[in-house]
Amino acid sequence: MLKMFPKIHITIAAAATVAVTAAILMSPSADVEAKRMSYALDLEQGGASEIISQKPQPARSVFPDQAVTADQTEVASKTQNPVSPEPGLRLDWQTFDIKSGDTLSSLFKKAGFNDGIMLSVIHGEGEADKLQRLYAGETIRFATGNEGELAGVELKRSLLETLKIERQEESFKGQTELRDPEPKPAFASGTIDGSLYLAARDAGLNDRLTMELAGIFGWDIDFVYDVRKGDQFEVVYEELYLDGEKFSTGRILSARFINRGEENIALLYTDSHGDSDYYTPDGKSMRKAFLRTPINARVSSAFNLQRRHPVLDVVRPHEGTDYAAPPGTPIKAAGNGRVQFAGWKGGYGRTVVLKHGDNISTLYAHMSRIGKGMKSGIRVKQGETLGYVGSSGMVTGPHLHYEFRVNGSPRNSRTVKLPDAKPIPASELARFKKHTEQQVAQFEAFRTNYQQLALASED
Repeated sequence: MLKMFPKIHITIAAAATVAVTAAILMSPSADVEAKRMSYALDLEQGGASEIISQKPQPARSVFPDQAVTADQTEVASKTQNPVSPEPGLRLDWQTFDIKSGDTLSSLFKKAGFNDGIMLSVIHGEGEADKLQRLYAGETIRFATGNEGELAGVELKRSLLETLKIERQEESFKGQTELRDPEPKPAFASGTIDGSLYLAARDAGLNDRLTMELAGIFGWDIDFVYDVRKGDQFEVVYEELYLDGEKFSTGRILSARFINRGEENIALLYTDSHGDSDYYTPDGKSMRKAFLRTPINARVSSAFNLQRRHPVLDVVRPHEGTDYAAPPGTPIKAAGNGRVQFAGWKGGYGRTVVLKHGDNISTLYAHMSRIGKGMKSGIRVKQGETLGYVGSSGMVTGPHLHYEFRVNGSPRNSRTVKLPDAKPIPASELARFKKHTEQQVAQFEAFRTNYQQLALASED
């Protein structure tokens, strides 16, 4: 048979045999080679196309843009690429809901990691140390790599905030990721029959929005005594969405409250410095320099200069207003000012007196204890806690005695005309008017649509 082939052919065949044998002995395994290169065979053209080199990929984050479970990663690798995924991509996740009494150490142990690993994480770079602050209701996840090593930790504080920590060579690095919800305007309207709280709930407002509504108009309206049956309110507020689903509510954008036939309108405005507050359509601040009441409670004894004293049984002017409240209820500063007195004041018991400018002072008496740091000379801000309701001094029960004085003379705090806070400055007025015109138009559009829907439902 060998005689049938020319010698040159035999020589070529032998050389090819040697080359193939050497290639087989020297080449790496098929699995390793597959990771380095692949061939595209063109059967129609009778040849192989360009060799495509697959260079080693850099390490990828254990927190991809879209969360993928270990099982999903494996399936994706089989469908998109016939080779195994890069080390670090195949992760096992353990998730724990943080409960009262849980510690970071106990959670690491549940996940199979000791305190040494925990310390290396919290002593890592960036914001990794924030992992030490845990709160019940949060969720923590641990990512374990192929060799059982800790690849990353994810602490989900809320739908909007997540602390992500990932291994980087021999250390860990953390950063906080914040998601911005999409706000969409919504409208609510109600008529008061019993209380603002019940009417707001029937209108679909949650407790937080109801309190915010009362706070916006609280400088002009006493919601304990001034609200009447038939009073109305309308509110445009934000509904917050994530991934197309509503999850919470945001700010009140505009509101209208009719109290005893008098209309009050408030519009949210953010100035060029980024400061937000509520104003009337003509630019006056909804806030006053003073709160109408320093505590949310019922009046137990009104301002009365001819009142008979309940303990001494003699006619003695009651130069303030008493608010009955449980012991320990916080008492707020009615306005910005300076502490003129803080301590025991005879029949007033534990008392704080604030000086506001040159001619106004306020007094808060019968406290169970004075707030921390309250002493003569320090400055306080409106709404800051001065102390707590008690029954110190000459009293018959726990309550706050509150006085409002102008040039030293007592005034009824519930009826005295309160000075306004600063209005929109002239430099902002043009910008304010342009913004509020849009708000008013939006408000009216919501009102019209709401009224039309109400009429249609009646028909």
